[in-house]
Amino acid sequence: MLYWAVLFFIVAIIAGVFGFGGIASASAGIAQILFVIFLVLFVATLIMRAVRKV
Repeated sequence: MLYWAVLFFIVAIIAGVFGFGGIASASAGIAQILFVIFLVLFVATLIMRAVRKV
């Protein structure tokens, strides 16, 4: 998940450099959504591991 977020972020940067604003904003939005999903799953995993060890 984090890999895809970074990949879309790189695509957004490259598209922004070359002047493709629509593609850059869309890629940045997708990267943000994927990163948030990654964070939620990561925190959920940490909580589940903490609960299981008790």
